[in-house]
Amino acid sequence: MFSGWLGSEDIGFVQYHIKRTSVTLLVHSILPLGYYFGMCIAAPDKNLWYVHSASEGWQLYFTMSVTLPLFSLVPGVVVTDTWVMKVTTYYLHVAQQQDIHLTVVDSKQHELSPDSNTPVQILTITVASINPNVKPFDIRLNSTEYGELREKLHAPIRNAANVVIHQTLSDLFLETFKSHVEVNQIYSLPSGLELEPCIGCMQVSANTKLLRLCQDEGLYEGQYEGDCQQCYCRPMWCLTCLGKWFASRQDQQHPETWLASRVPCPTCRAKFCILDVCMVQ
Repeated sequence: MFSGWLGSEDIGFVQYHIKRTSVTLLVHSILPLGYYFGMCIAAPDKNLWYVHSASEGWQLYFTMSVTLPLFSLVPGVVVTDTWVMKVTTYYLHVAQQQDIHLTVVDSKQHELSPDSNTPVQILTITVASINPNVKPFDIRLNSTEYGELREKLHAPIRNAANVVIHQTLSDLFLETFKSHVEVNQIYSLPSGLELEPCIGCMQVSANTKLLRLCQDEGLYEGQYEGDCQQCYCRPMWCLTCLGKWFASRQDQQHPETWLASRVPCPTCRAKFCILDVCMVQ
C-alpha cells in the first residue's frame, strides 16, 4: 500500500526504514483505537466516549490497544562493511563499524530448535559505540552464524562472559550427547585395571565404557536387525572424543535422527547407541 512512498530498501536503506517505522507505528496505533472509536459511534448506549465510565472489559481493551504495539517487536540484524544495524518494528539502531566494540554477554542453550528439531545456542552480543550520541544495543543470533558475523566485522568480538560458543551442529550435538550420557548407568572399573590415555586425543584419560544396556526392538528372521551389540573393548576413549565420533557417523542432512541412531564402536565396530555409553568410575 505504501510501497511508492517508502521507496527502495536497497537504494535508500536508512530513509526506507525511517519511513517504514513511522508508518508501522501509525497504522498499529490507529487500528485498535479506530475499532474502539467505531464502537463509540455504533453503540452509543455503552457510553464508550467516557472511558472511565465504560465497563471494565472496554477499559481493558482501550488500555491494551494503546500499549500492545509497543511490545510487537520483530528484530533483525543487518551488517555491512561500514555499518551494524538492528531493525525492529519501531526503531532502527545504527552504529558505524569503526566506532564500535562488540561483546558477548550471554548465551542460552535450547535442546531443540522449532525449525529443525536440533539443539540451538542463542548468543546475546552488545554493540557499544564510542560516539556518545549512539546508544548501545543488543543483537541476538544463532551460534552457527557467529563465524559469518566475525567475517563481516573489522574489530574482534570480546567474550566478557567466557561463553563457550558452538559454531557447528556437531559442537551443539556434543553438549547434548554429554548430558544424555551423564544420566546413564555408571561403569565401575575392576580392581587392578588402570585407565590409559584416550587414544583419540591422548590428552586426558579414557573415561567411557560401552555396555549393551538398551532394549532390543523387533526380530528379523531370528536376528536383531540393526540393533546394538555387546562391545568387549576396555575403556579407551574419553567422552568428548567418543561424542565427536558419534556425530561424525551421522547423516548431516537429518540431524533430528542423531539421538536415536546407532554407530559402530571406533575400535571393534560393535554397534551402540547413546544409552550404551557409560561413564567410568
